[in-house]
Amino acid sequence: MNRLAQESSPYLAQHAGNPVDWWPWGEEAFAEAARRGVPVLLSVGYSTCHWCHVMAHESFEDEATAAFMNRHFVNVKVDREERPDVDAVYMAATQALTGQGGWPMTVFLTEAGEPFYAGTYFPPQDGHGLPSFMRVMQSVERAWREERGKLLGNAQALTEHVREAARPRPSDGAFGPELLERGVENLRRAFDADRGGFGGAPKFPAPTTLDFLLTRPDGRLMALHTLRRMLSGGLHDQLGGGFHRYSVDDAWRVPHFEKMLYDNAQLTRTLLRAYQVSGDGAFAQAARAALEYLRREMLAPQGGFYSAQDADTPTPDGGVEGLTFTWTPAEVQAALAGSGPDDGAADAALIARHLGVTDPGNFEDPHQRAYGRRSVPFVAVPVPDLTAELGQPEADVQARLDALKARLLTVRQARTQPGTDDKVLTSWNGLALAAFADAARILREPAYLEVARRNADFVRAHLRLPDGTLRHVWSGAQARVDGLLEDHALYALGLVALFQAGGDPAHLHWARELWQVTQRDFWNDGAGVFMASGGQAEALLTRQAQGFDSAVISDNAAGALLALWMDRYFALPGAGDTARRTVESFRLDMLAATGGFGGLWQAAAFLHAPHTEVAIIGTPPERAPLEAVAARHALPFTALAFTEAGGDLPVLEARPGGGLGFVCVNRTCDLPTREEATFDAQLARLG
Repeated sequence: MNRLAQESSPYLAQHAGNPVDWWPWGEEAFAEAARRGVPVLLSVGYSTCHWCHVMAHESFEDEATAAFMNRHFVNVKVDREERPDVDAVYMAATQALTGQGGWPMTVFLTEAGEPFYAGTYFPPQDGHGLPSFMRVMQSVERAWREERGKLLGNAQALTEHVREAARPRPSDGAFGPELLERGVENLRRAFDADRGGFGGAPKFPAPTTLDFLLTRPDGRLMALHTLRRMLSGGLHDQLGGGFHRYSVDDAWRVPHFEKMLYDNAQLTRTLLRAYQVSGDGAFAQAARAALEYLRREMLAPQGGFYSAQDADTPTPDGGVEGLTFTWTPAEVQAALAGSGPDDGAADAALIARHLGVTDPGNFEDPHQRAYGRRSVPFVAVPVPDLTAELGQPEADVQARLDALKARLLTVRQARTQPGTDDKVLTSWNGLALAAFADAARILREPAYLEVARRNADFVRAHLRLPDGTLRHVWSGAQARVDGLLEDHALYALGLVALFQAGGDPAHLHWARELWQVTQRDFWNDGAGVFMASGGQAEALLTRQAQGFDSAVISDNAAGALLALWMDRYFALPGAGDTARRTVESFRLDMLAATGGFGGLWQAAAFLHAPHTEVAIIGTPPERAPLEAVAARHALPFTALAFTEAGGDLPVLEARPGGGLGFVCVNRTCDLPTREEATFDAQLARLG
C-alpha cells in the first residue's frame, strides 16, 4: 500500500494498492521533487470516472509503468471533486496546451507547481492518434534531463498564460434586455429541433441552460422539447429513476452510465419547473422517480448525500461499463418468468418493445467485449402507441408497464452494483437540498421536506465551523478542505429554497450568514466578480473566477443569485449591485456564447424581473389551500414566505380560521385574500 492508504477520499483509496509511489497533494510532495531534482507527475480524476479506471488498469497497475514513474517523477494523485480548486487551475493549463480537457488529466509540473506538459487519457500503446503513456513519460524525462532550461521557460510562459486568462476583468458596461434576447437566440442557433438538446454528440443535459429557457416565454418550447426527448432515452434511467451523466450519441439513447448527485439534483429542479410551466404530469412523475432514486441509493444514514455512482460494474475481469443497467431479451424473459400463463413471454415482449431491448443490442464496452452486446433501455414505443396496438385503455397499459418495470428493478437491484463514492460534498448537497425543498413545496409532499431538513441539520452539525464558514467535504467521518465559493453560495441557495418550502426563518437567516461569508471571503470588489477560493486558501498558481457553467452552475452565477435573494428578502445594501456587476463582468462572453452561461443568464433575468413577493400567513393547516394554489405557478424570481408570522394583523383577528395570501409587485400589494380563486388570479398575473 502507498501513501494514499491514509487518505479518506474514495478515489484516492482506489489507488492505494497501485505499485505507483503515489503522494497526496501537498507541500511534502513538491519538497520531495525539489530534493530529488525531478518533475511532478500530477494525475487528476474521480472515483466514478470510466476512463480513469481504464488508465489505472492499463498503466498505474502495471509494474513496469509504475517503476518508470517512480524512478523519474514524484507522482501526485488528486481527487478533482475533493480539490476542485486544484483541478480548475491545471485544467486551464491542459486546455491551453491541447484545446480540450477531461479526466483522467495528466499534467507534468516543476517543483514550483508550474505546468509544462499536459494531456488527458494516454493509452498503454500508441494508437487512435494518441502517443502511449510510456512514450509521453520518456519524452518528458529526456527533455527534463537534456533541455531543462527550455522546458522551464515553457513552464513559466504557460503559467503566466494561465494567470492572465484567470485574471478577472472589470465590468465592461451595463446590460439590458438585449442580453437575455441574445441568449435565447444564441441557444436557438445551437438547438437540435428534432432530438432536443444543443449541438451534437456527445450530448449533455445542461440543466442551467434549460432552467434559463423555462423563464423565457420565447425559449420554453426548446426546454420542454429537450426534456421530453431526454426522458424517452437511455440517459433517463427507465427502471430506477434519475439520470446518467451524458449521452454518447445525439439522440439521448446510449448514456455514459455514471450517475452524479449534481446532475440528478439539478435536473429534478428543472423537471419541477417544467411541470409548473407546462402542467405536464410526466415531468412531475420523472422528478418523483429521481428523488426516490436519490433517497434509495444516494442518501447517507446521517442525512448527507453521496457524490456519485460509478459507470462500471465490477467483475472478475475488471469493470464493465453499464453491466448493471443493460439487458438482453433473454434476461428480460428470465426476470419476468412466471408472470402469466405463457410464462411471462407476453410481458417480456411488451416491455422489450417499450424499452427497445433487442437481440443485436446497442451498447458494448470496448474494453470488455467478452460480455457481448447488450441493450440499454430506452423508450422506443410510447404508451399511447402501445395502447393502440393492444386495444386497451392507456391507464391499464401504463399500470402494466409500471408493474413490469418494478419487477425488473427488483432483479436489477440484486445484481452486482457499481461502486458509490460516499464522500459528502457541501456544494452538491446544496443542490440536493434545493431539489428536495422545491419538491416538497411544488408536489406537496411532506416526506421530501423531512429529507431536506435532515440534510440541513447534518451540514450544520458536521460541515459548519464555529466561525460560520463551511468545509468542502465530509469523508471518513471527518470534515476536510476549506470551503470554497461554491460551497457557501450553493448551500445558501439550498437554504433559501428550504425556507420557501418550510417557512422556518432560521434557514433563511443561515443563508444570510453564508452570504456574509461569501461577500467577505470571495468577493473581489475591484474586478466585480467572485473568486472561487478565499484569500486565506492555499496558494495555488492562480485564483479562478468562473462564470461558465460546467456540469454544475458556475460559482459566480450562484453568488449572483444568492445576492439577489438577499436583496429581495433583506434589502441588504449593495447586494443587488453585486449581482449586477457580476453579470456585467461576463457580459461579452455571454453575448457570444451558445451555451454554458445558463446560470448567469438566470441572474440577468432575475435582475430585470420586477420585485415580486408572495406571502401566506397562518398555521400550516390554514395555509395549505393557498400554498397548493401557489405550487401550481412558476415563480422563479419571487420571494416566497409561508409562515405563521404576522398573526397579529387586524384582518386575521377579524376573520380567523384561514390562511391569508399577499401578492406584491414592486412594493405595491394587492388586497390580501383568503379566496383560492382570487389568489390564483393574482399569482397568474405575475407570470
